Parts: sequence; structure tokens; C-alpha cells
Amino acid sequence: MDILRTIAWFIYFFGYMILHKKDLNSGLQALEAGDEARVNELVNRHVPHWCSELLRRAGVSVQVEGRENIPKGVACVFVANHRSYYDIPLMLTCLDGPHALVSKAEVERIPLVRGWMKLLHCVYVNRGDARASLRALNQAAEEVKQGRSVSIFPEGTRYKGEEGGIGEFKGGAFRIATKTGAPVVPVAISHSRDVMENNHMLMHPARVTVRILPAIQVAELDKETKKALPELVQEQIRLALPEHTPAPENAENPYHRLYTQNNSFAQLARSRNAAEK
Repeated sequence: MDILRTIAWFIYFFGYMILHKKDLNSGLQALEAGDEARVNELVNRHVPHWCSELLRRAGVSVQVEGRENIPKGVACVFVANHRSYYDIPLMLTCLDGPHALVSKAEVERIPLVRGWMKLLHCVYVNRGDARASLRALNQAAEEVKQGRSVSIFPEGTRYKGEEGGIGEFKGGAFRIATKTGAPVVPVAISHSRDVMENNHMLMHPARVTVRILPAIQVAELDKETKKALPELVQEQIRLALPEHTPAPENAENPYHRLYTQNNSFAQLARSRNAAEK
């Protein structure tokens, strides 16, 4: 059954894009002409529908919590933990709309996908080239300055450990926020790996939780707290995972032992500052 579901999923994945290639070409022409209204119309019509159907056809049941925490009328930097390829359609359907993604450069090689990602104003990061990565982050910051929200996975790759764990957050995602003053919206994704990676890369029904945490107003933070954003947000997301794992004593983040399940970001920041005094 999982094999048939997987075959049907890939047929739909490419079939939808082939069927609507005319709209893609129309969107690319509109983008070239600077007609953002037309681009947004096509993106909002197709991307959420396509991604939602991909989730449904894989047998994914999604519980979304905290959508009310997303600031209205302002560009945000959404930062999420990364467990699965399915985190991408989840981020494109579970927020307040489909937003630009900061993605690995390899995705740009996928036919048709790269066209829709261009309409989304996605940014590609070459993880093996530090200068190219910096340029990509600067490009993402420009997108935010122009009023477009951006979604990024600060771990830089999928975390393959046990459910409830999380990888180290890199600082690039947070430089986008500190450079632009945009709010950071942490997103905790759990059990997305059960859809495919934990099933020998075959699609399998799963229940996924996407928890959107309160926005962090970066512009209001002091210099030291801004510097500590990667480790603080990493810990905040880890604690928001339903099955979060106890932090090891020798963890990279030196403030693990200060945190509890009920810590808000402000409390985490205060605990960090107290620990350094």
C-alpha cells in the first residue's frame, strides 16, 4: 500500500505542475514585468492547494497550533526545526500564507519546481560556499525589507536523531532578522519524519504537529540577547516539541539546565543573562 501511495504521490507531484504550466509561465512573465499582484494571485491560488493535496495524498493529518501568534501586516522571519522533506509543504500551508523559503541550492535543479520557487521569491544557499551563502542571506534580508516574509531552517539540514531532539541552530537566519528588524516567529514541527524518512522513504500516514510560537520582536532586544538568538530560539523550539528530550549536561547550549517547559522567550533571555553575570 505504501509503495502504491508513493507512486501516486509522485505522479500528482509532477502532474499538477505539468497541468498548470501555462499558469507558471504566466506568473514568470508577470514577475519579469513587475506585476506582483498577478504573481501573488497565482502563488496563492496554486501553492497552498498543491501542497495541501501532497500532504493529503501522503496520508498526513496536520494539527496546527498558534497561528494567532503570527504578526499581521508585517514581514516576518519564520524559523523552524527541520526533520523531513515534508517540512517544506508544511511551512507553505500552515502559516498565514505561502512565503519565500531559504533552500539548499540543489532544489533549484528540479524542473518546474524552480519556476514556482522563483514566483515565491525563494533564496538558494550553497552550503559549501561561505561567500555565496552570505550573499544568499543578504538577498533574503532584501526580500524582508520589501515586505515579504521568509521561512528558514536554521539547522541547515534535516535532524536525523530521535523525535524530540533538535540540531544546532546556525546564526544566518537570525542575521536576516537583526539586519531588518523583522520579528522572528519560531515554529516547532514534530513527527514529520514519520511520513517518509522513518518508512524507508515510502509515504506512510502520520499525524504531524506544527506549533507556532509567539513572535520575538527583535528590534526591541538588547545587543547581547540578539547575539544569543540562535541558542535561545533553538531551546525554545526544543521545549515546544511534544516529546522534547532532556538536554545533555555537555550540550553546546550552556543554558539548557536553566530552562523549563513553561519558559517564554523573555524568561529564557533573562535566565541566560543571569547565568552570565
